[in-house]
Amino acid sequence: MSDETNPRILRPKGWPRPSGYSDGLVARGSLVVLAGQIGWNPVTAVFESDDISAQVGQALRNIVALLEEAGAEPRHLVRLTWFITDREAYISARREIGAAYREVIGANYPPMSVVVVSGLIEARAKVEIEATAVVPE
Repeated sequence: MSDETNPRILRPKGWPRPSGYSDGLVARGSLVVLAGQIGWNPVTAVFESDDISAQVGQALRNIVALLEEAGAEPRHLVRLTWFITDREAYISARREIGAAYREVIGANYPPMSVVVVSGLIEARAKVEIEATAVVPE
């Protein structure tokens, strides 16, 4: 988020920069809201891996494809909500998940939340990610 005015990261005086996400931001433009994306091939509706980091990478690629349909890019992301089914698997794969994130999204770290859930609709899904973007006008 190199543009200082749109979006603008919210960081109260004295708060340190969080690791891997932003606490908040404000942006102006066209809103793009994406439903939760899971880590399967969206054309075949087939999971190509049961590995959580591989599923994260695929879910993020699905998000980028949808952003492109809206004329948006990963740098326009302003919010991500992750739903994971296995906290320990997520924690132990943080390095690989981070690498997949940087490979697909780059160095944009919008506000993010991670929520542990008991299951997702697709039984093999390990992660589902909702995304919001704002495209400057």
